[in-house]
Amino acid sequence: MLRLKTPRHRRAKDEAEKPFWISFSDLMTALMVLFLVAMAVALMGVTQGLRKIEETRKDREETIQSCIADIDQIAQKPEFKGVKVRGQTIDFGPLAEFRKNGNELSPERMAFLRNFVPQVLEVARHPNCQKWLKRFVVEGFASQEGSYLYNLNLSLARSQRVLCVLLDASAPDAPSQEDRRLIRQLFLVGGSSFNAAILDQPEKSRRVELRLEFKELRQDCRAGDTACQSEAPPPIPWDEDFKCPVAGQ
Repeated sequence: MLRLKTPRHRRAKDEAEKPFWISFSDLMTALMVLFLVAMAVALMGVTQGLRKIEETRKDREETIQSCIADIDQIAQKPEFKGVKVRGQTIDFGPLAEFRKNGNELSPERMAFLRNFVPQVLEVARHPNCQKWLKRFVVEGFASQEGSYLYNLNLSLARSQRVLCVLLDASAPDAPSQEDRRLIRQLFLVGGSSFNAAILDQPEKSRRVELRLEFKELRQDCRAGDTACQSEAPPPIPWDEDFKCPVAGQ
């Protein structure tokens, strides 16, 4: 008995020639999804970076306020009556005033400086304060009596005199060597002539102030990034040969 062979179904010619590429609409959809994912990742990175910068800014502000509050507590002690903390400036008041045309300090005022400044340095050594504290500026002032350049030199000599008092190792109440090293690293001198003069009380213009300067917040800083906050002052060669270059007037 003969079997009839049924012919095999051949694939349609067009089935083998179907295109491999996806449709244009599918391609656009895939690209849009990829774009949205990339944008989401980028926004997350930017948001995280802004959050860290904000945390660092907040840490800086809180640290500065804490340092100033600690110094203000020192100024409230009875032996330092007359010292006032205004913002980031320590006003010594009558405890660091000079006589007319002079840059010399009385023994009582020198003893005050040698007692007060080391206590301020203890605050500066605290890790939190040390992280943002940049330096201290000893600013001298002069009244409007006299010429501009004369008073400018006089105010600068007064601020230098303060450093001479603090760095004099031969004084009986001299700060420790560790304190004197830190003073040499962190303290700068500055002078003003007619700036900030108290017109109706010229004797109060013959004074010095101690101003705190803190490190600025850089945009590339991150919370806990010590590289942004270190800025350690360069080492200064140490010597004990004390010779104050400022002559008394």
